[in-house]
Amino acid sequence: MDAATRLKLTGTTEPPPESRRLAAGELTADLVAGGLRTLRWRGIEVLRAVAYVVRDRDWGTHAPDVEDLAVEETEAGFTVRYRAACRTEAGATLRFAAEIMAEVSGDAVRLVFAVEAVPDAAFETNRCGFCILHPVEALAGRPASVTHVDGSLEPARFPDLIEPWQPFQDMRAIAHEVTAGVTATCTMEGDTFEMEDQRAWSDASYKTYVRPLALPWPYTLPAGELMRQRIVLEIAGTAPTEGVSGVSKATGTGHASATATTGAKPPTHAGGRTAVEISLDETAAPPMPSFGIATAPAEVEAALAALPHLRALAPRHLLLHFDPVAGHGAGELAALARLAEALPQAAIHLECVVPGLRDPAAELPDLAALVRASGLRLDAVIVGPSVDRQSTPPGSAWPACPPLAEVYHAARAAFPDVTLGGGMFSYFTELNRKRVPVEALDFVTHATCPIVHAADDLSVMQTLEALPFITRTARALMGARPYHLGPTTIGMRQNPYGSRTMANPGRRRIAMAGDDPRQRGLFAAAWLVGIAARLGSSDVAVWTGAAFAGPRGLLSETGVVPQFHVAQALAALAGCPRRSVTSGEPGRIDGFAALRGDGTTELWLANLTGEDQTAQLGDAWADAELRVLDVARFDIAAAGAMPPSQPASGTLALGPYAVARLVR
Repeated sequence: MDAATRLKLTGTTEPPPESRRLAAGELTADLVAGGLRTLRWRGIEVLRAVAYVVRDRDWGTHAPDVEDLAVEETEAGFTVRYRAACRTEAGATLRFAAEIMAEVSGDAVRLVFAVEAVPDAAFETNRCGFCILHPVEALAGRPASVTHVDGSLEPARFPDLIEPWQPFQDMRAIAHEVTAGVTATCTMEGDTFEMEDQRAWSDASYKTYVRPLALPWPYTLPAGELMRQRIVLEIAGTAPTEGVSGVSKATGTGHASATATTGAKPPTHAGGRTAVEISLDETAAPPMPSFGIATAPAEVEAALAALPHLRALAPRHLLLHFDPVAGHGAGELAALARLAEALPQAAIHLECVVPGLRDPAAELPDLAALVRASGLRLDAVIVGPSVDRQSTPPGSAWPACPPLAEVYHAARAAFPDVTLGGGMFSYFTELNRKRVPVEALDFVTHATCPIVHAADDLSVMQTLEALPFITRTARALMGARPYHLGPTTIGMRQNPYGSRTMANPGRRRIAMAGDDPRQRGLFAAAWLVGIAARLGSSDVAVWTGAAFAGPRGLLSETGVVPQFHVAQALAALAGCPRRSVTSGEPGRIDGFAALRGDGTTELWLANLTGEDQTAQLGDAWADAELRVLDVARFDIAAAGAMPPSQPASGTLALGPYAVARLVR
């Protein structure tokens, strides 16, 4: 793939890391950047990843320089050896040697991943060691067996609703059933491990990691001190050779997911891959959420300069950010008021950060007076103390903060004529850990970001699997209060886990980056379709699904980014009855549909992978109006218009990260 195509797909010319498929008997794994991804037994995902991870003091992830990679493959298994190094800004280097061995022995497969690491100087880190990821859709609520460091055995279950704190601690091993008669046991050696429920950050995994969070961090690795860790995965037992499907039906997500276990074998397309079957339930589901966009004061001038695009987008609301802690005052509010005046049909929701330096009963009236003086019209205000934007991990002291009940009471008095919202300006993690008094609010809100822990393309798309768990757990917390979600952007607008978002001048795939290049490519358009699909089982009432200007926005240097067209459709479909979409493999192709006011059905589908895919729609869609946004039509879309319609049929070929709209 040439650089120009990569730029249209992902907004960067940087190629994704190389992946090599390895096998030991019926176990397969992908070797990527020195770690293992997608470990499967007979096609069933056993582990999502095993990797040696080094984090800096802001929880940024070091990208190791892998050297001397050697791979040996035999009929019995494989061996991988390499050396790698991570370097701090202070100049210290951590060097480590890794060996991965996998082999078959009778009915069992055994994989060992061992690392020896030595820093050449005092090396500051928040975490240094193995991370093991278990997949969530197949394991949520399922039994597990946990062996602790003291040798005791705990019968347990993988959490169904998202756990705010670690479900398992002091771990030495964890086992679960892969299929009837077959068990996978993962043993962690060299330190004390614990597990966190990464769905809270929208990662689609349960993560077992080294060094308990209750211990101090950041911490320093002494120069010259050797560290050894080892992960052992054993898959043992007997299972029928027939009827073991590599496709696991999602449990607990509420998203329609079909398995290829009945009926005739689906046709194959796109390089021999099986076509993904797509079907619609014509029964009306809950309505599509009201869709809007986020804007900060620094982005107002760019938004006003692109007013024709903003009006064409026609968002149902503007989520405007106001932060006195960042120096925002009368001038910033006046700028936001100008933007609100330019879009009179949109509801105006103000995110108002409360500094928390004085009694809320004194502080909130002053903030409200500033808003009134600016002339900014308001339909809703969301308030939250500034300190709540920073995470409070396990073992950390909660920062001083006015009681939220007092903050909300003062906000209700200061803004008496508008709807009052609260929750977290950050992510579901913080909402789940600090339960807000929802009875004082008219609605509850939080944001999401898919690059908190990992930023490769696969991990970002896999975060879609976590969304139904997030919305279902959030609903359990907020009761009957209306649910507002967002902003949901790939780039991170604020880092609750460190002092800053990560700079990204090279437009690479970097975790916790404020500017993620994929926002400019087809990738973001497909990802937004995927979010809309996964929200189908939720009752989210208001969704801020994008920013308009700035590094996370819908504007490009010459026009708009591909995601603009999906956002425009979601705004137009707000409030329309949803039609439930079932995808045979939602990890490859997924979508959403709604009944429009003119009686037609509008269906959006997205290829969520970097490879060609084919959707099997059936003859009912053969006469639909079809428009496809892909690499070949990228420039048309960038100018602000969806590509022209083309003939449709019962099958639909979609290029990498392509998006299609069908109307019938």
